[in-house]
Amino acid sequence: MGLFDIFRRHRKAPEESSQTSSESTSNSTSLMNSVSEAGSASQTSTTESTSHSTMMSEAVTSTASEETSQSLSTSVSTSASVAASVEESVSSTSQVESSLSTSPDDHEAPVEETTTTANEEENSTDESENKYDRGLEKSRTGFGARLNRFLANFRHVDEDFFDDLEDMLIESDVGFDMAMKLSDELREEVKLQNAKSKQEVSNVIIEKMVDLYEQAGEGENPNLNFAKEGPTVIMFVGVNGAGKTTTIGKMAALFKHQGKKVLLAAADTFRAGATEQLDVWAKRDGVDIVTGPENGDPAAVVFDAVQKAKNQHYDILFVDTAGRLQNKVNLMKELAKMKRILTREIPDAPHEVLLVLDATTGQNALNQAKMFKESTDVTGIVLTKLDGTARGGIVLAIRNELHLPVKYVGLGEKVTDLQKFNASEFVYGLFHGLVDVD
Repeated sequence: MGLFDIFRRHRKAPEESSQTSSESTSNSTSLMNSVSEAGSASQTSTTESTSHSTMMSEAVTSTASEETSQSLSTSVSTSASVAASVEESVSSTSQVESSLSTSPDDHEAPVEETTTTANEEENSTDESENKYDRGLEKSRTGFGARLNRFLANFRHVDEDFFDDLEDMLIESDVGFDMAMKLSDELREEVKLQNAKSKQEVSNVIIEKMVDLYEQAGEGENPNLNFAKEGPTVIMFVGVNGAGKTTTIGKMAALFKHQGKKVLLAAADTFRAGATEQLDVWAKRDGVDIVTGPENGDPAAVVFDAVQKAKNQHYDILFVDTAGRLQNKVNLMKELAKMKRILTREIPDAPHEVLLVLDATTGQNALNQAKMFKESTDVTGIVLTKLDGTARGGIVLAIRNELHLPVKYVGLGEKVTDLQKFNASEFVYGLFHGLVDVD
């Protein structure tokens, strides 16, 4: 989905919501009118039935007066029987009328239930969009300020223009390679689209960034990979302070809310307070945890955890790991040992190796990602603290240089602020207010 398609979709969303609400009200009114007409028809039918019964009674009485007293007696008996039948018919008709008069509630209930369900889904989507909009406010403001400064002295497209553009993109953490690639492609694009005004040039720059972002991510899977049977094992790697333990706690709460049986493994046994921090999250989320002694063997904790996950039929096992960059060789050996144990016990495990990166560190986060990718089989990125940075461009750099999908993003401090990554919502949240759509 292109940049302008994304912005047009967001612009049309409120209109479609309003139209849907109007149609729902119209359908409800039409239904009420139909029920009212049915009730009127029933009342008319009842009147006609009563009139017809009276005529029958008069006819029977007239015939009885011309016959013998014996016939009269028989006729009277017949008339009484007919009258009873008519009365039963009127009573039955009244019951139908009564049923019809209460039927609007019966018809309205499903409509109201359907509308409520639709509203809940719509509210859930709106809430996700609002989280991206709020969470990326600082990134959007920072990028917008840089773009405005860049365009402040805009006169025409020349070599100085592209040199300044490259500097602006690098400041926004889109990465050196991405900045060079953008600059090269924009040389032709600006001329091709005959962009002359500041807004037109701004649109072309952002549109090309999004196009390159989508091209770099072709074939990526943004969803978590779950085991076909047995527990799904997800390892979390990353440097200390990036937010691994907090991310695990938030994700555990997310899947516990979905009805999953979750187990945590506190395999970061060397960082002071790491086990205690994860244990606090386990209690808060209402999930189980496997721990080991301080400064103990992390692989032993992983072994105990995977055994418990298998034997007690857990759905998901989250494994917290250490992140001591000052001891890189030993750290990578530890990770490799844990992976061997997991694979030995569950052949397809770990099903995901998620690298947790702190977005506020900018290019340092990109360097960390390169290091972990070289040493471990990283399958996806969790980008934390996006709400506290003006460097949202790091997402573009990660996809362009590492070709790793961002699977979750942290858009705030609340548990519910850990959101599944949505590329179109991210693009809208990052560039909202900077793009002018016809």
